[in-house]
Amino acid sequence: MENMMEELESKTAFTIPVLGGIPIADSCVVTWVIMAAVVLLSIILTHKLKKVPTGSQCILEGLMEWLDKFFTDILGHKGKKYIPFLETLIIYIAFANLAGIFGFVPPTKDINVTAALAGIAIVYVQSAFIIEKGPFKWLKSLLNPINLLDLITRPLSLCMRLFGNVLGAFVVMELVKTGICAIGVPVIASAYFDIFDGLLQAYVFVFLTSLYMAEAIED
Repeated sequence: MENMMEELESKTAFTIPVLGGIPIADSCVVTWVIMAAVVLLSIILTHKLKKVPTGSQCILEGLMEWLDKFFTDILGHKGKKYIPFLETLIIYIAFANLAGIFGFVPPTKDINVTAALAGIAIVYVQSAFIIEKGPFKWLKSLLNPINLLDLITRPLSLCMRLFGNVLGAFVVMELVKTGICAIGVPVIASAYFDIFDGLLQAYVFVFLTSLYMAEAIED
């Protein structure tokens, strides 16, 4: 149990010796690793692209076409300029949730990370509203108590849903590893909690964000 509590704590990876010491959390370091991995994969997968795709290029193009269609169906052609942000968001959250497979602690287990993601998502949605409809309509919309309440509850909902599910999956996997020794059980549990549930939570987070954006930019 003590080991479990230690694993649940957000740890400091190192401290930058300036201004009295700036602590850098494990979640921040893992995020840097994810960024480097995504950039490296992007370079490798887009190197020497062919007119007729084969192999990994087929998988990459198929994935990006699916994401483009998925978000276009929600946002419409009017919202195409916002799709790169949503695609970046889902790619990061998916990699963050899958980090446990590679021995890293998922950054999304840190509530500070999920709060930041939720805040960025809602700020982007509100920015899209202002871009499409103007600042005066945005301010006028806040006079409606329901819209004002949504501005508070939506980021809280996004943050706690992602954090709660990732943390719950992490706790279950730790319990399985320490309490169940049957051959194959940890592997099966990992396939669900680390892979399926991790990808599902990335999908849900960005799906809800895209719905909020579609509502913000609709005529």
